[in-house]
Amino acid sequence: QVLLVESGGGLVQAGGSLRLSCVASGRTSSRYAMGWFRQAPGTEREFVASVNWSGGLRIYADSVKGRFTISRDNAKNTVYLQMNSLKPEDTAVYYCAAGAGSPIQKYGSEYERDFDSWGQGTQVTVSS
Repeated sequence: QVLLVESGGGLVQAGGSLRLSCVASGRTSSRYAMGWFRQAPGTEREFVASVNWSGGLRIYADSVKGRFTISRDNAKNTVYLQMNSLKPEDTAVYYCAAGAGSPIQKYGSEYERDFDSWGQGTQVTVSS
């Protein structure tokens, strides 16, 4: 497992942008796929986006396609989530996750069960 620390959350008006970052430390020599999930009050945690180890394969939830972009910098052990055109319904705690092994490291995943390390979360609030 790796230690994941998210940052970049905050309060933004609808239509604005934020960029979340997640830095990994620990067993970063392993090839991890990375993902972002979110959880709004009173709801279950849901998938947002994932990227495979190389950064060449990305998966997005339908609700964020065209607005959010996931990327990674393996030299910095960091994954990013650029969020544009934010909506009030994007308000949630955003969690970074890492998953090792096959096939997730090659393809990424939209399923929580495939990720074995999780950050503490960062709050994103979008006002209308």
